[in-house]
Amino acid sequence: MTSFRGSWPKIARSVFVFCVFFLIAFGLGYPVLNRFDPRQTPGLPDVKTYAAMVSGGPNPDTSHHVRLRVLVPWIAKPFYRLSQGRLATWDPLMFSLLVANSLFVAGTAVLIVRVGSSVFAAHQLGDHTVALVGALLYLLNFAVPNLRLVGLVDAGEGFFLLALVASLFELKYWALPLIAVLGALTKESFLPFSIAFTAAWWLSTRSDQSRPQNHATVSATWILTSWVLSFAVLVGLHRVLAGTFESPLQFGLVLHHGHDYLAHFMSSLRDRDLWYIFLWLLPTAIPNIKSFPSSWLVATGATCVVAFLLDGYYGGNLGTIGRALFSIAGPLLSLSSALLVTHAVSRQKSSPIIEVN
Repeated sequence: MTSFRGSWPKIARSVFVFCVFFLIAFGLGYPVLNRFDPRQTPGLPDVKTYAAMVSGGPNPDTSHHVRLRVLVPWIAKPFYRLSQGRLATWDPLMFSLLVANSLFVAGTAVLIVRVGSSVFAAHQLGDHTVALVGALLYLLNFAVPNLRLVGLVDAGEGFFLLALVASLFELKYWALPLIAVLGALTKESFLPFSIAFTAAWWLSTRSDQSRPQNHATVSATWILTSWVLSFAVLVGLHRVLAGTFESPLQFGLVLHHGHDYLAHFMSSLRDRDLWYIFLWLLPTAIPNIKSFPSSWLVATGATCVVAFLLDGYYGGNLGTIGRALFSIAGPLLSLSSALLVTHAVSRQKSSPIIEVN
């Protein structure tokens, strides 16, 4: 029998895997359709805003930065219009947001398989099967059904951050500006995260002799272009939505809330969402984490530091830092955990079976 991998064209395989991941994500997020309403759930106040952006109703949140997160609501709008009056007991608004977020979650899982397969093959760590396990571990993390699929926009941010990784690994620098524009339309925190990630990646690879001779110059040009475009998107969005010009500096100053930085940092570390996400993910990822390319590790570490600094500067609701760290490091840690799991299973299979008479 001809193998699935050999008989299907590459695009058809990718579409098939994406559809499977989409159905898994949609199933994980099903409770928001008629089991509970995230808009009435403490700790998820932004869902009301995104739902209002989809329906065109009055916006309950006056925070100017939340109103700039337009991409996920834009994608959800056509599904909302098509579903009205056709879903029986399902909530059309939550259905549309679930579909939009499931698309991003499925896309992230596909990229995990793609990037993981390339990394494992290059460093002789495993194959696409191990990468598939990494994608499934990602989908089963607490953050996906409880934070990615409840009407927030973090699924989009996580997808575009991983798209950065894929583009950098594959030397497709021309894609960075497009990713920057779409990421900035998804969530404003994508801008500092992408700057920190791409800057750290460039610094860690600029002297790599295995890359093309003009790699450092070409990559720096595309990276700087992506930064400029993401700033332009942020300024342009505010101009269109608020009718006034606001510089990135003014935008950042408005987000600052006076508080005790150390107290907020300690509160973030004690946050249950953070521990639910990383309680098993981090310990299972640490044993094999050094096997991954140093460029990915350095860039991820630098961006996580920026996430903590921004969380302290903003001083927002608890739970924010866990969502941000999962967007940044979730795919890498899931792949590293997959190595531990698959190697443990392989050793178990290779152990002799002792029969007891």
